[in-house]
Amino acid sequence: MKYIFTLFSIFVFNSLLYAQGGVIQGKVTNSVNNDPIPFANVVITGKDIGTVSNEDGTYRIENLEPGLYNVRASFVGFKSKTSFEIQVTKARPVQLDFRLEEDAADLNEVVISAEFSRSDETPLSVRRLNANEIERYPGGNRDISRVIQSLPGVASTASFRNDIIIRGGAPNENKFFIDEIEVPVINHFATQGSSGGPVGILNVNLIKNVEVVTGGFPANRMNALSSFFEFELKEGRRDKMFTQLTVGASELTLSNEGPLGEKTTYLISARRSYLQGLFRLIGLPFLPTFNDFQFKTTTKFNDKTELTLIGVGAIDQFALNFDVPNNETEEEREERLFRLDNLPISSQWNYATGAKLKRFRDNGFWTFILSRNMLNNSAYKYVNNDESSPQNLIFDYTSQESENKFRAENSIFGKRYSLKYGVNYEYARYFINNFDRGTLSQSGQEININNTAFFNSYGAFISGTKTSKDERLLLSGGIRMDGSDFGKSAQNPLNQISPRLSVSYQLRPNLFWTANAGIYYQKPPYTVLGFRDNAGVLVNQENDVKFIKSSQLIMGMERVVPDKNRRFTIEAFYKHYDNYPSSIRNGIALANLGADFGVIGNEPVDSNAEGRAYGIEFLAQQRLFNNFYGIAAVTLVRSEFTNPNTVGFVPSSWDNRFIVTMTAGRRFDKNWEIGGRWRYLGGAPFTPFDLNASTLRSNWDLRGGGILDFNNINGLRLQSFHQLDLRVDKKYFFDKWNLNWYFDVQNAYNFKAQQPDDLIPSRLEDGTIRIDPNDPSRYLIRSVANNAGTILPTVGLIIEF
Repeated sequence: MKYIFTLFSIFVFNSLLYAQGGVIQGKVTNSVNNDPIPFANVVITGKDIGTVSNEDGTYRIENLEPGLYNVRASFVGFKSKTSFEIQVTKARPVQLDFRLEEDAADLNEVVISAEFSRSDETPLSVRRLNANEIERYPGGNRDISRVIQSLPGVASTASFRNDIIIRGGAPNENKFFIDEIEVPVINHFATQGSSGGPVGILNVNLIKNVEVVTGGFPANRMNALSSFFEFELKEGRRDKMFTQLTVGASELTLSNEGPLGEKTTYLISARRSYLQGLFRLIGLPFLPTFNDFQFKTTTKFNDKTELTLIGVGAIDQFALNFDVPNNETEEEREERLFRLDNLPISSQWNYATGAKLKRFRDNGFWTFILSRNMLNNSAYKYVNNDESSPQNLIFDYTSQESENKFRAENSIFGKRYSLKYGVNYEYARYFINNFDRGTLSQSGQEININNTAFFNSYGAFISGTKTSKDERLLLSGGIRMDGSDFGKSAQNPLNQISPRLSVSYQLRPNLFWTANAGIYYQKPPYTVLGFRDNAGVLVNQENDVKFIKSSQLIMGMERVVPDKNRRFTIEAFYKHYDNYPSSIRNGIALANLGADFGVIGNEPVDSNAEGRAYGIEFLAQQRLFNNFYGIAAVTLVRSEFTNPNTVGFVPSSWDNRFIVTMTAGRRFDKNWEIGGRWRYLGGAPFTPFDLNASTLRSNWDLRGGGILDFNNINGLRLQSFHQLDLRVDKKYFFDKWNLNWYFDVQNAYNFKAQQPDDLIPSRLEDGTIRIDPNDPSRYLIRSVANNAGTILPTVGLIIEF
């Protein structure tokens, strides 16, 4: 009996001891060959808490109070690495692995690195955010696309969309990778031929880090001119299953992770929106619904071979709201009917899936990636939304973009140098079924096309880095070639040679001068490449459409204060565009389109527009230190393009000129946190309506809306936009589960952002449009102010168990 009582007492004591605090555990390995690093120091910065990894590189820090910690791993001969804002709870141990880079400097003491996002391959124009920073951003609503808008050089549209405009470039100049696998679409209701959308697809619960590269692109990345987004997903838990449930104002999200055996872990997430009820409640004319899913599995066959599988997908549906609001005025009725007459009924679905095989060896590793992605976009519209007769059909559009990709890369590391080379191949299919009476073809006929096009693209690259003996000077550069059979000029990779060179010099400890020069290429969107006339001819292939070219120069300074987690940067940039496609029909560069729903580029084009974007950006960043964090960014930018029907450079649609973002937050006792974000954007230019052409009955009946005056492209400018977002978080930590509720307010002082005016027809009681009594060939049309913005409060609940 005494023996049993003793065992019971030990069990209870150990259980209570475990419940007293949280645990951080993981493994420290060599990033080059994946070998474990024994006896590495793993410490909680700012506290006298730490441990040493054992012979197989694993470590464990116990009895931590719930909260956020910065954790650093270091070992002699390796560059130290810090993981910021690691959330510790009682419910589960934190799984935190470190991959350390070898330090080739011939020094007798360990050098603490800057701990930010500098790397040999991308020493400038790189920003990194972790999951906690993304999750708690005010106004971000756990959406990575909105969080990115707080970084320097990043503008956005003033509406509720997630268009990302970086350094004066169009939204379609950005590319997205998840665990090195390309994912073309990361937003619901994306604009085909561009990017953006009102809601992001990716679940922040699964994200470990996101890195945004806005210049000095590495040679193994292709087909983008403004930025690359590198999302790193967490690895599923190796010990036991863990579940997270998030309930927000517009959606329900469920995610789960855990082991699938001794060698395999998994992550999975699914989300369902209920926006229709909210939009119907506030009387909006459209009712969106979206669903999305994600998964990741990681299989470590042994210490040298690992396989990663990922999948991302979304289903979006868009319906019209025909409810009549109570006490509706005559003007409100006309505006509501106009929007119903112009909004299409649309649906969209997309997915991306891929496999990455990584094989380590003593001096590097091979990486093999095979992936497939697909986007299906459908929309139709009837006159007065009357679907009873086929004669009422204005347009009916369906298209599919699918890509199958393979990439192989070999990374080699030596003392103070690295070398990387690889090849890639892509087989793409573009299907289109397009009937359109509202947009006439070049021959003046309605558009009626049903066809499929296939494209082959290929490329190769080689890059390398070299550091001086004292590691003060870093040189990195590379060259790649790309080709594709979508045009005669594009077929020859020698026409798309893209060299790049970066220099970083340490002027004094933690003060760096950086510079970059490079030439980059991007394919036009598939809507351009696959456009056919009614005879089935690939029009733009006949026009010899070309890769879009961007020549870029960047120079800057960076100052870091590692002991206080601070960073200051200033960078000047210049980008020059060539071969940009322009609309033959309207005489404007396609760079001036994209921040809207629908389809961009489904028309004949010429590769004859030029562009330029230049400016300077400032950044001050404070990562979590003494319970405070903040980031402030100021950007001065000009973005201009030529157009076939204008003389010289004119402002592009992305020419905001002045961008300011300031975000700050404070953590308090008892796990309270308060944060705020303020954004300011200079007014964007826009193209006014051609009133003379718009009021003609023949034009309005055909198009159902006004006609833009492309002879005055971007001739007017909107007022400046600014917005304040606030957020409050409260966390509760229990022995077996966690609870977090948050209150997020977007546009706290209810700023009304100016949008281009709408042209609204005056209507009779039966809904028909009034004819101008002074000119029977015209309708009575009036211009109506179109302001966007309202206070948008959100209450969310996150449960983890």
